[in-house]
Amino acid sequence: MDEERKLEEEILASFERGEWQPSSKGKNEIARFAAMASASLTKDKRVNIRISSRDLDDIQARAAEEAIPYQTLMSSVLHKYVTGRLVERT
Repeated sequence: MDEERKLEEEILASFERGEWQPSSKGKNEIARFAAMASASLTKDKRVNIRISSRDLDDIQARAAEEAIPYQTLMSSVLHKYVTGRLVERT
């Protein structure tokens, strides 16, 4: 945790020295990426599933660690799986 804090302090000091510059991509590029993100995250369907109490407890605990709602975590995992970005730890 101390290494993370040190890195955060270094980034803040760099920012305060004015070493950060706006992206050369411009507002149009930012708007395009924002639209893509919004479209990919649109939730327009509801799904009901049955899972074990133990799995739900574990999901809720993991979501609490990440400070996000457990439904958001579940949705994210499913999205990563269907897009091929969910990788198994070895």
